[in-house]
Amino acid sequence: MTKRNIKKIANNFIKEVRSLYSDENIPLHRPIFNGNECKYLVECINSNFVSSVGKKVTEFENKVAEFTGSKYAIATMNGTAALHAAISLAGVKPNDEVITQSLTFIATCNAISYAGAKPIFVDVDLDTMGLSPLSLRRFLENNAEKRKDGTFNKTSGKRISACVPMHTFGLPCRIHEIAEICTNWDIALIEDAAESLGSYVGNQHTGVFGSMATLSFNGNKVITTGGGGMIITNNDELAKHAKHITTTAKVPHVYEFIHDEIGYNYRLPNLNAALGCAQMERLDEFLDIKIKLAKQWSIFFSDMEIKFVEAIDGNKTNHWLNAIILDSKEDRNEFLQLTNNNNVMTRPIWTLMSKLQMYKNCQTDGLENSLWLEDRVVNIPSSIPNGA
Repeated sequence: MTKRNIKKIANNFIKEVRSLYSDENIPLHRPIFNGNECKYLVECINSNFVSSVGKKVTEFENKVAEFTGSKYAIATMNGTAALHAAISLAGVKPNDEVITQSLTFIATCNAISYAGAKPIFVDVDLDTMGLSPLSLRRFLENNAEKRKDGTFNKTSGKRISACVPMHTFGLPCRIHEIAEICTNWDIALIEDAAESLGSYVGNQHTGVFGSMATLSFNGNKVITTGGGGMIITNNDELAKHAKHITTTAKVPHVYEFIHDEIGYNYRLPNLNAALGCAQMERLDEFLDIKIKLAKQWSIFFSDMEIKFVEAIDGNKTNHWLNAIILDSKEDRNEFLQLTNNNNVMTRPIWTLMSKLQMYKNCQTDGLENSLWLEDRVVNIPSSIPNGA
C-alpha cells in the first residue's frame, strides 16, 4: 500500500468520523450519562451511604451476575484489583508462574506480579488477538511436566499455577479449548474479561469458563462506574472468600475489629455502584448501537480494502474498541499520525509486555503473531455516536 493511499484513506476516515461525532477532539471511547445516573447518585448521597457499604453495591453486583449468567459477582474498586484478588484466590503463590499473553494491557501482568508470581508469555491467535490454545498446548508439552503437586516448568523448576487469557478489545478468544487444556494440566483458569462485558462464546457470556473471571468498569469501557471492577464466579466458596478478602478480611461483628488473614481494601464505593446500576439499565441498548456502528465501519474499510477485525464464527463481540489491521508498521504509523494530527484519536495496540523493562526477562514462546499484530493494529473511535 502506497503512502498516497494511506493519506487518502486517513482523510476519508476523518470525514466519516466527523459525520458521526460532534466532539472537537474525538476520543476512542467516551462514557454516556443520560439515563438515571444523576437520580441514583442523589439517592445514594441522601442515604449517607457513599462508601463501600450500601444498597447500590449489592444491586449492581446482582445486575452483573444476572447479565453474565454467573451465580456470584463481587464488586471491586477497579479491574486490576479484581484480577489481583482472583489470582490470589486461585491459589497462586509467590514464586509461582502464570501463563498469559504478551499482547495485553499492563494490568494483566501487574496483577500477576502483585501476587508475587511471574508471567510466562504465550502467543495469541491472529484472528482473535487472544491467547492461542495451539500455542498454549505446544508450550506446555515442550516446557512443562505434571507432578502430584501440580504442573511445573522444566526450565525454571517453578510451579505453573494459573493461566490468564484476555478477551482482547471484547473479542472472545478460543476459551473452550483453553479451558480444556488447563483442566488437563491442573492449571487454574482465570479469564481477564475486563474488556468483554456483552461478548459471547456461542450462548455463553465470556467469563464463565474458568474458576473466576474479572471485569472492568473504567471510564472508557462499554459501561462505567468511573472506576470499578468485578469478580464473577459460580463457585460458592470462592465467592464468599472473594468478598471477605476484598473487604480487608474483617470478621463480621457489631463492634469488634478482627481480621483473620491478609486482606485488601478493594471494595467498590456505593457512589460508583450507583453509576453502575444506571449504566446496566442501558447496557443492551448500548450494545445494539455499537453493533450498528461496527457494521458501518466494516463496510467503510471493506471499500478501502483494509481488514476490519470481527469476532470469529460462533462468537459475538461487544465491539468495545473497534480495530483495523494495516499492511505494515510504516502504514500504521502514517495513519496514526494523520488522524491524531486532526484531533481524531486512534492508537496502536499495546507495546508487548515482554518488551517492557520489568517483564523483558520473562519466558516466551517466540510470540510470532503478537509481534506481527503489534506492528499493524490500530484502534479507531468506538463511542456511541451523537444522537444515537
